Amino acid sequence: MPSDLPTNTVSPPRLQLEIRSDTAEIAPTRRQIEDFAAQAQFDETAIAQIGLCVNEALANVIRHAYDGAHGRPIVVTAECRPAENVAAHSHAKQIYVTIRDWGKGRNPADCVPKRKDPLQPGGLGLICLKELMDQVTFVPQSDGMLLILVKNQTGRPKT
Repeated sequence: MPSDLPTNTVSPPRLQLEIRSDTAEIAPTRRQIEDFAAQAQFDETAIAQIGLCVNEALANVIRHAYDGAHGRPIVVTAECRPAENVAAHSHAKQIYVTIRDWGKGRNPADCVPKRKDPLQPGGLGLICLKELMDQVTFVPQSDGMLLILVKNQTGRPKT
């Protein structure tokens, strides 16, 4: 067996968090997702990018889907899977993060982008998601929205 393969290729189990629409829930959720990515042996840059995107997505759910209302449900899941379309012997992985809300159900991808005013906060969440994640998919639900974020493992995994 080649010595450059990671010794621990076991992925962490699936993570599911049931939180409420409250900005105080964002940081703890972000930390749990970052810990999950670290356990899956993603590098520090990918861990930070995943965490930032989860942070932005949750803030957008609270702000836009729920109009700032507190106490509304949000379910966040994380799962590590073998990367698609790679050689069978590869240890490459992908992290799938889903964020489910029961808000307005408006697909942000269908909205006309507003001109960004540098003097006003906000407006960078979708840009952040699209730039830092490998796949961003909004799946409208009959009673809200499901956001799927995918991050590919790049480079050598942490050992």
